[in-house]
Amino acid sequence: MRNVAELPLHGGHVPAWLAQRMRKLTRLVLILAVDEYGTKGLLERLSDPVWFQALNNLIGMDWDSSGSTTVTVGMIKEALSREELGVKVAGGKGKASRRTPEELKTIAKHYDLDPEPYIRTSRLVAKVDTVAFQTGYQLYHHAFLLDREGNWAVIQQGMNEKAKLARRYHWFDAKTFTLDPHKAIAGIRGELALNTVSGDSKEFQKTLLDLVSEGPEKVAREVETIKAIAKGYRPLVYYRPRDADERAVLKRYESLGKLELNARALEFARELGVGNYEELLLLKGLGPSTLRALS
Repeated sequence: MRNVAELPLHGGHVPAWLAQRMRKLTRLVLILAVDEYGTKGLLERLSDPVWFQALNNLIGMDWDSSGSTTVTVGMIKEALSREELGVKVAGGKGKASRRTPEELKTIAKHYDLDPEPYIRTSRLVAKVDTVAFQTGYQLYHHAFLLDREGNWAVIQQGMNEKAKLARRYHWFDAKTFTLDPHKAIAGIRGELALNTVSGDSKEFQKTLLDLVSEGPEKVAREVETIKAIAKGYRPLVYYRPRDADERAVLKRYESLGKLELNARALEFARELGVGNYEELLLLKGLGPSTLRALS
């Protein structure tokens, strides 16, 4: 046996008879967990992919699937909305994920907390797993858990339709969002990733900020030059390849998607004088293709 939980993409719905039983079990487990570990302890355990998968199996989803995330989180959100245990859930799958900011305002008001730091955290976490950390998975599920003490956790999931797999990202009270910020990631390890938030990415992030400060026109010219060299063209000015095979380098980046700069976003970043990587990631219009091109 392998100690790996694959998350294949599965459609369909949980049968009504099973959903009814899952709701009852979920409620009981959450009550017991908060009683035993407190709300922070519950969030910490939900941020452990093994504990989360065990909970998923315990309440009746006894198979590994993309629904392990969406159904289980949905059951947790419903149970916590009905039961006052000191923790609530905002967001969810698809359209529900876009309601996260408004729901966080309601939850924060309920617990007498300032909602703005959590709304910013929600945006930043989503940007990290969409833009800063690219593995070919597109986010479609984002759930933000917040307790009365201000502790938080995020469980979000992306899908790779070509591979027919899902990948789940766990966050818990991260102190930094740009250097090894995840509590865990659940899914099959791939051969290639563009990970600009690994623990040794400080210099890389600084280089990106330096590039952005030079203006979009210059960066665009550099990108087009690299593309031309990869196709076999030689520039008028002598250029020494930094890699034995420029084509292979470009191919690795392009395997994750197109390399297209959003000039307006880069110009906005320069005008604002963006000072750190978090601020850069939060810029509207800075998407995966622009970060690939900069990288």
